[in-house]
Amino acid sequence: MRKKIVILGSTGSIGCTTLATLKNKHEFEIKCLTANKNIKKLYSQARLFKVKNVIVEKKDIYLKYKNFFKKKKINLHYGINNIDKILKKKVDYCINSLSGIDGLEPTIKIIPFTKNILIANKESIICGWHLIKQNLKKHNTKFIPIDSEHFSIMKLIQGDNLETINKIILTASGGPFLNKKKSQITNISPKEAINHPNWKMGKKISIDSSNMMNKIFEFIEAKKIFNLKNSKLSILIHPNSYVHAIVHLNGNLIKFLAHDTSMVIPISNALGIKNENKNLFTKKYLKKFNNLKFKKPSLR
Repeated sequence: MRKKIVILGSTGSIGCTTLATLKNKHEFEIKCLTANKNIKKLYSQARLFKVKNVIVEKKDIYLKYKNFFKKKKINLHYGINNIDKILKKKVDYCINSLSGIDGLEPTIKIIPFTKNILIANKESIICGWHLIKQNLKKHNTKFIPIDSEHFSIMKLIQGDNLETINKIILTASGGPFLNKKKSQITNISPKEAINHPNWKMGKKISIDSSNMMNKIFEFIEAKKIFNLKNSKLSILIHPNSYVHAIVHLNGNLIKFLAHDTSMVIPISNALGIKNENKNLFTKKYLKKFNNLKFKKPSLR
């Protein structure tokens, strides 16, 4: 039986990566895609993946294009509130790849309709975790974080009692200005700020990464998701962006999780898609293993 999936924010960076991950994966059936206003990309995605139901959040766009979609035998709906018209029973997965606090309401709305919710929406977790947690419990829905850091933490601490954990360390690349002095970044351009050295990301998260604000968000996320005290969390600069989380256990045992800088990896693993690489010890990977450099963040 094919696994059914909904993607919230399919036209954004994470949404597009998810669809690229699902391409030619015939064991999945996409039941619904949503977008804010990028109707052209939404239409092309629906056509490519044979999706019969899509949602747009802008009413003027809905009114303008609903007849066009109807002619193409695609049902265009207005707003996430209409999700109950599309889904009559729970899908297997929903990926929330929305950006900003606007992602909170759709998260709450979709939880009753999915067995698993995979979230990359930081602001929703930071601002509304208590509401998300309530609804997860009420509707027996499993929560899976797909930000690389939190997915890595989840994998690393599975089966461990929180009392055995001395410290959980989030890694940060340091962004494009890591080795620059303050005097060198007084007149930077937006183009420079979004030019992340390791990751291909959306503009907002790239800006947040350039000034380390993104890592503060991730610190708060980790605290809420895993029910941790501030003292249990720390941050290390890791310019290679290969190690995504480190767990220091009592007894001086250290575990870390590493993978390439691609969101395909946490997404595909969260969806249970196996992409095996049997040629692990190539020159490329040995170089990465031998260059795991870390340093403490500095206020300089």
